Amino acid sequence: MTPARQERKTRCACPPTAILAAAVGFFLMASIPAPVTAATTERIVTNRHTGLAMHGFDPVSYFVGPVPAVGRPELEWRHAGVTWRFHNEGNRAAFAAHPGVYMPQLGGYDPVAVARGAAAPGDPTLWAVVSGRLFLFHSERSRRMFMADPEAAMGAAERRWPEVLRTLVP
Repeated sequence: MTPARQERKTRCACPPTAILAAAVGFFLMASIPAPVTAATTERIVTNRHTGLAMHGFDPVSYFVGPVPAVGRPELEWRHAGVTWRFHNEGNRAAFAAHPGVYMPQLGGYDPVAVARGAAAPGDPTLWAVVSGRLFLFHSERSRRMFMADPEAAMGAAERRWPEVLRTLVP
């Protein structure tokens, strides 16, 4: 490379003070913390590792048996962007025909938490069927609070659900 060309290549179009000002500005902006917002990433509680709704429990089994059953991998159905598993073909067919009847209310979030404005994922082993609707709870304490007055708890959760739903990422 010729000395003239080398000299042109090493020159900067920006004065050193502009570079310094830009660097200081960048570091100042980087040090300002971004606002923190708490949000979950699903409108329906889904296991992030498996992609299964209700951790693979059969939603229909809550209505037909004394205890919920774990679904089988060969009996899956995709609905509302998540995968649901079923214990038998009859349960899968019932769900496919009427998913809104069998899906947990409030997307599987704890109704007591929703009534407080938070989206706490429900645990499929902590549940109640009230007025023909399935509810999942985050804790046994939450389940007890709900069951003390289910109608009032459902009303409070349903009133806050649209607000909570807006915090969830589609």
